[in-house]
Amino acid sequence: MKNPNGFGTVYKLPGHRRKPFRAAITVSWIYDNDTGKVKQVRKTVGYYETRSDALQALAMYNQNPFNLDTTTLTFEEVYERWSDEHFPTVSDSNVTGYKAAYLLCQPIANKRFVDVRLDELQHIADHSGKNTPTLRKYKVLIGMMYKWAVIHDVVPESANKTKYIDISRAGNPNAYNRQPFSTSEIERLWAWLDTNVYFNVILILIYTGLRISELLDLKKENVNLSEHWFDVTASKTQSGIRKVPIADKILPFFEYWYNLNDCEYLISTPDGKHFGYRNYYDSYWKPLMDQVNMKHRPHDCRHTCVSLLSEAGVDDRMIKKIVGHKGQGVTEIVYTHFEIAALLEAINKI
Repeated sequence: MKNPNGFGTVYKLPGHRRKPFRAAITVSWIYDNDTGKVKQVRKTVGYYETRSDALQALAMYNQNPFNLDTTTLTFEEVYERWSDEHFPTVSDSNVTGYKAAYLLCQPIANKRFVDVRLDELQHIADHSGKNTPTLRKYKVLIGMMYKWAVIHDVVPESANKTKYIDISRAGNPNAYNRQPFSTSEIERLWAWLDTNVYFNVILILIYTGLRISELLDLKKENVNLSEHWFDVTASKTQSGIRKVPIADKILPFFEYWYNLNDCEYLISTPDGKHFGYRNYYDSYWKPLMDQVNMKHRPHDCRHTCVSLLSEAGVDDRMIKKIVGHKGQGVTEIVYTHFEIAALLEAINKI
C-alpha cells in the first residue's frame, strides 16, 4: 500500500547489511542542472532489520518528529546518517576515501556510538597496517562523524576526542621493502635477454623510470621513435603526465614492440592484446624473477632508474622531469627541443 504524501518512504539498501531497510523523509526538492529534473533531498530516520520495523519507525516519527532517541544509534548508523548528508557535497574520490577509511571501523560498527572509547579508536589506527594517507583520512572521518553526533545530540561535545588519535606510528609492517636492482642484477638481466623477450620489458622499466601501469597503458600513437621520446598521457599523479626520453640502449626494444603487431598498445600479450597488471605480474614478472633468482617488484625498477640517474650526477630537477616525481612545480609541461635534448643526454648517462 502506498504511503500518504509527505509520510516518507522505506526501501532496501544494496549489499549485505545487518540493517538493510532505510526509513527516510523528504525535507526539500532541488533542481539538478545536469539532468534538468527536480530531485528529492531526504533525511534518514533510521536503518532497520525488517521493512515492518522501518515502517513502524516512520509512523512514530510522523507522530512526533522530535522524539527520536539518538543515543541508541550504533557507530554504523551514525556513519550511514552522516554519509547521507555529507557524500552528496563532496567529490567521488573523497567518497571513495571515506568508504575505505570506514572499513577499518568494522570492529566497532555495531557498538553504540556513545559507548565508543578513544582507546578503541586508537587500537584501530595502531593495528590497521595502513600508511599515513589512509590513516589521515580515517582520523578526518572520525572527526566529522563526531561533529555530526554532537550536532544531533548523540554525544556531548566533550566526548569528541578525535584530536588525541595518534597516527604517527602509521605503516604496514608487512609492506614490501623496495630495493633498487644492483649493478650485478642489471647485468644479469642483460645476459638473460635472449632467453625471453619479456626480459626487455624489465629493462625498459629500469631505463625509463616508468610505473608499470604507465608502461602497460602506453599507446603506440604516443611514441616518437624518430626523436627518441614518448608521452605519458595517463598517470597516478598530475606530475606523472610528461615526456620521457628513450635511452639509446633500449631504443631497439621500443622498435621491436612498436612493429610487432597491430595492437594499439606498445607492450602486448603473445596474442597481441592489451596487458592487464595481474596477467603481466603473475604470468611474466614473477616467473622471470624466479628464473634469474631475484626478489623484486615492478616498482623497484622506478627506484633503480632514480638511483642510476643520481649516481651519474644528473641534476635532481632533471630526474623529477624524467620519472614524473612530485615537485616539478608545474601542472602542464611544454617541452622545447632543447629540453628534450637535455632529457636524452641525461638518460644516456646511465
